[in-house]
Amino acid sequence: MTAKKVKKPIAKPAKPRFAVGDLAVYPAHGVGQITAIETRVVNGEKHDFYIMKVLENGMVIMIPTWNVESVGLRDIIDQKDIPKIYEVMRSRKGGPGDNQTWNRRYREYMDKIKTGSLFDVAEVFRDLFRLKITKDLSFGERKLYDTAQVLLVKELSTAMKTDEKSVLKNIEALFAENGSPAS
Repeated sequence: MTAKKVKKPIAKPAKPRFAVGDLAVYPAHGVGQITAIETRVVNGEKHDFYIMKVLENGMVIMIPTWNVESVGLRDIIDQKDIPKIYEVMRSRKGGPGDNQTWNRRYREYMDKIKTGSLFDVAEVFRDLFRLKITKDLSFGERKLYDTAQVLLVKELSTAMKTDEKSVLKNIEALFAENGSPAS
């Protein structure tokens, strides 16, 4: 009796989730455009990569197509979720307390920004916006505040197909109506 050889199916490369020209969000860097999908040899193996140019600063990032989920590359926020982002900013709850040291707050905020979730970024922006009303932010917190604002405004303006100044005015008005003076 001879053992029958079983043919293993050849693994087909996964169909790319993004196409050239698509906009996507890379955690902590923001909105970028997929400018190419290239095959490169790394350690003797061929891999496909998305080549993404970040809109804010022109930085180019190479993302393995098979690693999209773990690095957090995602689509721009859906229009129907935009009101939920504004609701996060309107919310009075949350945020590390004022009794925490600035470096502990900084780490917590940085972890949230790294998730890539616009909801987390909105929380960081809200908390730091409110904190800067009552006290001076540390240098690190100020940088985080600026980063959160850029990430938030760029993605919202892209999703809403409007200019960034309009989005920033809407956000400042939101804080003004909630009793927080605008920056």
